[in-house]
Amino acid sequence: MNVLIVEDEKSLALEMDEFLSREGYIVEHAWKKSSAEEKIFVNNYDFILLDLGLPDGDGFEVLKQLKNLKDREDAVIILTARSEVDDRIKGLDGGADDYLAKPFSLNELLARMHAITRRKHKLEKNEVKIHDFTLDIQNRTVSYNDDRLPLTKKEFEIFNYLVLNKNRVVSRMSLTEHVWGDILEVNSDSNFVDVHVKNLRKKLTQCSKTDWFETVRSIGYRINY
Repeated sequence: MNVLIVEDEKSLALEMDEFLSREGYIVEHAWKKSSAEEKIFVNNYDFILLDLGLPDGDGFEVLKQLKNLKDREDAVIILTARSEVDDRIKGLDGGADDYLAKPFSLNELLARMHAITRRKHKLEKNEVKIHDFTLDIQNRTVSYNDDRLPLTKKEFEIFNYLVLNKNRVVSRMSLTEHVWGDILEVNSDSNFVDVHVKNLRKKLTQCSKTDWFETVRSIGYRINY
């Protein structure tokens, strides 16, 4: 999953980057309101972690810009030193999914991101059963019966993203954006997505049939269950 950190306090932003990268997220930064708006105009994100006090404007304006864009599902968590009730209400009413006051625990931030993922994809818990396999979102594993599959980081991210978007066709471009990050910095003409999917499918097939893992010709992939 990809995350945009909109935060002008660089030490905090880098601390969040290191923590979330260890947890498997693809992280980008925007230090100002203007750069945040440029990035959200180009890319879709699984999460936007949004500070309100930015050097060239207010984070509420970034939230408003995002909500004015069509067909966007980016989850927004406001991270700010402002603790007034009116600010929390304004953020949540403006479309933010959560609000966390500084200083905050990174583990609490991660738990809130997991909760939003479950709510967004209508999951009751962090483990998802897919036919003969089990996806553990929190521990980032895929198992067959009780045996953990030796997936690479990218193979797990591809499987995770397809499972969360079950029964929907996920385009190669969308998969690239959410697993590799900024689409402007990625060679979208490359077949590296297909190569990773081929390797993933091979590892799954060694355990059980995967006729539910569909290739949609010229578009992308879909997991049906």
